[in-house]
Amino acid sequence: MKLARLHSRALSEPYWHVQLALILAIFLQLVLNENLIVGPKYLIAGVECLLILALAVFHKSSQTAIKRLRRSLAIILIAVISTMNIASLVLVVYALFFGNHVTGKSLLLSGLAIYLTNIIIFALWYWELDNYDTNVGDANPMDFLFPQNTVTDAYPSFKNWQPTFLDYLYVSVTNASAFSPTDTMPLTHRAKSLMGIQGTISLITVALVAARAVNILS
Repeated sequence: MKLARLHSRALSEPYWHVQLALILAIFLQLVLNENLIVGPKYLIAGVECLLILALAVFHKSSQTAIKRLRRSLAIILIAVISTMNIASLVLVVYALFFGNHVTGKSLLLSGLAIYLTNIIIFALWYWELDNYDTNVGDANPMDFLFPQNTVTDAYPSFKNWQPTFLDYLYVSVTNASAFSPTDTMPLTHRAKSLMGIQGTISLITVALVAARAVNILS
C-alpha cells in the first residue's frame, strides 16, 4: 500500500502530490449543498483530515504494527471519501426527480464537485492498489499497462520507469472523460472493475445531473 509505505519511495515520488489531492477532494465535499451530503459535512471532513494527519505522523515508523495501522488508515480514508461521493451522487439524482429543495445552481456546483472528486478518488485507488513494481515478479502482476511499458526496446531509458501518482491521475482523467480506457489498459479484474465503476459514475454525473440542472436553469 503506497500511502502506508510512501516514505520508502520519497526520492522517486513526492508526498505532497497525494496530500494535495486528498485535501482537494475534502474541499470539494465542503462545496456540496447540505441537502446533498450524508451527515454533517464539516464533521466528516474533520475525520478525513485527522486520517491524513495520522498517516503523516506514522509514516516514519518501521514497526510492523504501525505499518498495518497505516495500511488500514489509508484504505479507510479513500473508502470514506469514495462512499461519501457516491452517496452525494445518489442524493443529487433523488433531488433531480423528487426534490424541490435544491436550486439549479446548487445542482450544477454539486455535479461538478462530484465529477472532480470522482477523478481524484479513483486516481488514488489506482495508485494505491496497482502492483506495479519492477522487483515484484510474476506472482503479483501489475494492474495497468502504461505506454512506457511497451516501448522499452525502442527507448531503453524506460526500462526502469515506474508510474507515479500523476500518471494514475491522468488515467483517471481520461477514463472519466471518455468513459473508457485510452492509452493505459487495465490488466486485472480489480483494475477493470474500478475503471468501470468510475466510468459509470462519470456518465451519470455528466449525462443526467448536469443536463437536468442546465434544464432547470433555462
